[in-house]
Amino acid sequence: MTGFLSNLVQYQGLFRMITVLGIGGTFQIGFQISTITYMSQHVKAFINETWLERYGHPIQQDNLLFLWSFTVSIFGIGGLLGSSGSRYLTVKFGKKKCLLCNNVLMIVAASIMGCSKISQSFEMILIGRFMCGVSAGLCVPLHHQYVGEISPRKLRGFANSTSSFFWTLGKAIGQISGQRELLGSQARWPLLMASCGLPALVQLLALPFFPESPPYLLMQKGDQEACKKAIRQLWGEGQHQAEIDDIMKEKATMKNTKILSVLELVREPAFRWQLYMIVTLTATIQLCGINAIYFYTFEVLQAAGFDEKMASYMTLSIGLSELVAAVVCSSIIERLGRKALIRGGYWIMGSLLAAITVTLSLQDWYFWMPYCSLALIILFTVVFAVGPGGATVSTRVEIFKLSCRPPAFVISSVLNWLGVFVIGTSFPFIVERLKHFCFLIFMVVLFTSGMIVHLFLPETKGKSIVEITEEFNKLNFKNKKIPATPNHVSEDYTFCTRL
Repeated sequence: MTGFLSNLVQYQGLFRMITVLGIGGTFQIGFQISTITYMSQHVKAFINETWLERYGHPIQQDNLLFLWSFTVSIFGIGGLLGSSGSRYLTVKFGKKKCLLCNNVLMIVAASIMGCSKISQSFEMILIGRFMCGVSAGLCVPLHHQYVGEISPRKLRGFANSTSSFFWTLGKAIGQISGQRELLGSQARWPLLMASCGLPALVQLLALPFFPESPPYLLMQKGDQEACKKAIRQLWGEGQHQAEIDDIMKEKATMKNTKILSVLELVREPAFRWQLYMIVTLTATIQLCGINAIYFYTFEVLQAAGFDEKMASYMTLSIGLSELVAAVVCSSIIERLGRKALIRGGYWIMGSLLAAITVTLSLQDWYFWMPYCSLALIILFTVVFAVGPGGATVSTRVEIFKLSCRPPAFVISSVLNWLGVFVIGTSFPFIVERLKHFCFLIFMVVLFTSGMIVHLFLPETKGKSIVEITEEFNKLNFKNKKIPATPNHVSEDYTFCTRL
């Protein structure tokens, strides 16, 4: 506790910046994902009313369902587009400028959606949702990279795991805001839809007071003074020479300071296993069954005897328990390490899915079985948040050098948004055919991914990027000669010890 308080005092600039990045980053995504559920009936009724006023007859049910599904899925299409352009924009303008402009885009999108009911135009919702998707696709990789680069080694795991915390916090706030007593009513749903502009406004006003990341300033801009100033602002006065040496070692191992393109990264054999790992981790997040769990929660609650209103509050309690679990992850990730949390989380989640399949199969046999299903569902979401939910983000940031990070996150983000779109469109058909036995597919994925992580993913806790790269070189160059990497820091880049 004493160590945490001392870090809180010394690194107060860092903690403030993590908060600002989180509010305009993954918090935004979690908020939008959760609130769209509470607006479904209201938006469908609005589309029907608008159609009736324009054409004199109600819209056909099939067309209504198509427009609603398109309203939901267009967010993912925008996210795919935004993430595809994140590498180019990051290299050309830097993370800070990209985030500031991205916030303007989100505020404009929120304004368009908020005015849709007054304008009697459901097309404005489609346009706003698409723009929100583009903004979300851009801000998520920027948030992950930015947080990882501004953090010292001893707080890197904690800082990276906060993106999972803010995502869960956004979901919880969205669930609270979506209650009928607040913004989830027939009259106030446009305000709920437009409220996504508030986090963007907060970041737009606060981020200009914070610096670009120190590695970016030194390695891409070559500005030593700006790098030292950023470190002082974020980390306070103290002994930071070891961290600066890590940045310089990374710079020394780079052939040049050019950011690789996506194609160059894919072709580079020195990062082959890093790519394998980021693809495995990203795909497993999509295929771990967490979306299926959310889908079945309401059904399980109804089977347990809860009415619709109480089931809504119980769903909120599940979201809050996930939020507490994300806080736990942030506090233990530096003790247990990333690999242990990911591998153990996968295997425990796989076992829980097997148990959930059994309890759902016996749900009609015993009156108490739905309560067992509910307890297992809550435990599953908690394990996800404590383990893979937070540790995956940290690992994806730490296994790539600065020159490879933007294209690597483009690949990860594109896979993630493709997964959202594919799972979103195919999952209802999978559930219709397999019912609760669909969990067995996710169980196989989890156990397989857990074994891959156990065998091939090195632990990144407490290691510099150079040390992590050396671990991966053992896999990338098994029987080949590993290219020599300088382990010294040039005298031209030596800093004084005390900043």
